[in-house]
Amino acid sequence: MARVDEWLSALKERSGSDLHLAAGAAPRMRAKGELGDLEGEAPLVDAALRALMREIVSEEQWKAFEDEGDLDFAYGIPGVARFRGNYLEQEHGAAAVFRIVPEKILTVQDLGLCDAIVSLADIQKGLVLVTGPTGSGKSTTLAAIIDSINRNHCRHIVTIEDPVEFVHANQRSVVSHREVGAHTESFASAVRAAIRQDADVVLVGEMRDRETIQMAITAAEMGMLVFGTLHTNSATRTVDRIIDAFPSSEQNQVRLSLSESLAGVVAQQLLPSADGKGRVAVHEILLRTQGLPNIIREGNTTMLGSVIQSGRAQGMQAMDDALFAAAKEGQVRPFDAYLKASDKARFEPLLTDEERSAA
Repeated sequence: MARVDEWLSALKERSGSDLHLAAGAAPRMRAKGELGDLEGEAPLVDAALRALMREIVSEEQWKAFEDEGDLDFAYGIPGVARFRGNYLEQEHGAAAVFRIVPEKILTVQDLGLCDAIVSLADIQKGLVLVTGPTGSGKSTTLAAIIDSINRNHCRHIVTIEDPVEFVHANQRSVVSHREVGAHTESFASAVRAAIRQDADVVLVGEMRDRETIQMAITAAEMGMLVFGTLHTNSATRTVDRIIDAFPSSEQNQVRLSLSESLAGVVAQQLLPSADGKGRVAVHEILLRTQGLPNIIREGNTTMLGSVIQSGRAQGMQAMDDALFAAAKEGQVRPFDAYLKASDKARFEPLLTDEERSAA
C-alpha cells in the first residue's frame, strides 16, 4: 500500500474533502470546510514527500511534474474513493493536494436539487453553466445531472475533464470519458471532436480559455446540450465573463451566439450547515425565457436580476433570496448567509448583537 493511501483513507473515514501535503508542514485535512492538522503527524521533509508523491504516478507523469512544476491527475483506491490530485512546487519544496471524488455518484435526489435544476437534464440542446468558487461542489452537481441523463435518456454523453473524476457506467445512455492530456490535446480540441462523434451531450470540465468557450457555444448552437463550469458567483457575472473573454471586435458576435445558445446558469455556493455536521448548497438559477436573448444581445446584463425575479414561478431564484431562505429555515446560520450575501443590510435583522458588532 502506498504511504499516501493511509492518509487518503483517513480523509474518507473522517468525511473530509481535501488532503494537503507540503514540505515543511505537517499533513492537513479539510473537513466541513475547515482546514486542520492531522493529529500525530510530523512536518514533512521535502525528499521524503517527493518519494511519496512519485510512488503513485507514472514515469511520464513524474517527468511532466519535474519539467513544469505542476501536475493534475486522478488516483483511485479500490473500495475507498477516487481522488483528484495536484502536484506543485512551493517555497519550501514539493506539495500535493488531493480532493476526494466519491465512487458512488450522488443522484439529484441525494443532493436534494430543486426541480428547476433537475429539469436541465431533460432539455435537448443549449449551453448550461454551473458556476461558483473552487470547492463549491460544481462537479458534484454536474455529475448528478449527467447521472440523471444517463438513467433517463438514450444519448451519447461525452465528458471532457482534466483529470477524469466521476466515472459513469453506461445505463440508458452511452458515456465516453475523455481526459485532457491522455485522450485529447485540450478541452477545445475535444469539444471540436465531439461535434464529429455523434455526441448529444458534452460536459466540459473547465471552460478555462477563449477557444474552449467559443467551441462550447458553437456546439450548443449546432444542437448539442453542453454543460460547462466557470469560477463566477452569479448569473450576471457569468454572462459578462464569457463576453469579456473575447476582444471587443468580436463581442457583438459572441453576444449574438450566446443569446441563441444559453439555456441556463446555476451559480452555487456551499455554506456550513446550521448544526455544523455538514454543508448546504445554495443556488442562484437563471433559465431561458422569451426575453433573455434580447437582454444578452443588447449587453444589458444588469437586467438579468429582473429576469430571475420575474421567473420565480419557473423555479428561478436570486442568490440573496436563496441565502435568506436557507437562513430563515434554519438550514444555515444567519451569520454565514450574511457573509455570502450581496445585500447585507437585508440580513442584519437575523443577526445577534454580537454578530452585528463582528460584522
